[in-house]
Amino acid sequence: MTIRVRRVAAACALGAALTACGAPSAPHASRPAPSAPSAAVSRPPTLAPGPAGLTPVFKNGPRVDGKTVALTFDADMTADEGPRAAAGEHFDNPQLISTLRTLKVPATVFMTGRWADEYPAEAHAIGRDPQFEIANHSYSHYAFTGDCYGLPTVSPDRMKADVERAYTAFKKAGVPNAMPYFRFPGGCYDRQALKTLSAVGVTAVQWDVVSGDAFATDSDAVAQQVLDGVKPGSVVVMHCTRSAAPATERAVRMIVPELRKKGYRFVKVSELIGATDRHR
Repeated sequence: MTIRVRRVAAACALGAALTACGAPSAPHASRPAPSAPSAAVSRPPTLAPGPAGLTPVFKNGPRVDGKTVALTFDADMTADEGPRAAAGEHFDNPQLISTLRTLKVPATVFMTGRWADEYPAEAHAIGRDPQFEIANHSYSHYAFTGDCYGLPTVSPDRMKADVERAYTAFKKAGVPNAMPYFRFPGGCYDRQALKTLSAVGVTAVQWDVVSGDAFATDSDAVAQQVLDGVKPGSVVVMHCTRSAAPATERAVRMIVPELRKKGYRFVKVSELIGATDRHR
């Protein structure tokens, strides 16, 4: 049985051009903890395993728990894009992070380990800012299924190691508390992938609103697509990659005030997951 989530046409090319996001090494316990836990720090909320112990999948929060919305940003860079970065291509987007800080918008950044290796100072700054949380987007940004927008694939026997390698990269960059959340590259997964990652102890995080910012140059269109799609509890997928999502920062400057006018409150994914768990 295949369980696969696809992005709309505007984002379909994403897998091939946007690449890896990662986090520090996952511990050997059932839930990844990229740094030594403190007795005073509570564990982030996660969902209980699915049927047969499969990795649980989260798509959106409760629709009846107030007007909350989570903006999420994939910091993509594939394992083999180092030469492009060395030649001057920008896979980061510091202006976007600055804008989120200025607008006081909490956000979840799904980062590949390769991105953290390339931009350790930025990963460190984002990871230590309480306004943000960093989650895992794999190390390599290779697909965990076949036929996923042309992405290279990770074999089942390497999936767990790829996720844990991302957590190791986060720790190396100085991210103190990467979250036990994982976003599949390209949004593609199947039962085999969910079964394999159950040993890591993560909650897989998808989305219910596609921004269409991948490769888009029209920030107005991106903003309108988000505004048209958001409902209470929505998770919006966007990108933190200048070269492949150049319109995102401008779109965010339009999206945030409009949603606030409608009464929405911006939250991190962890808050939505916590609310979902309380409603079970």
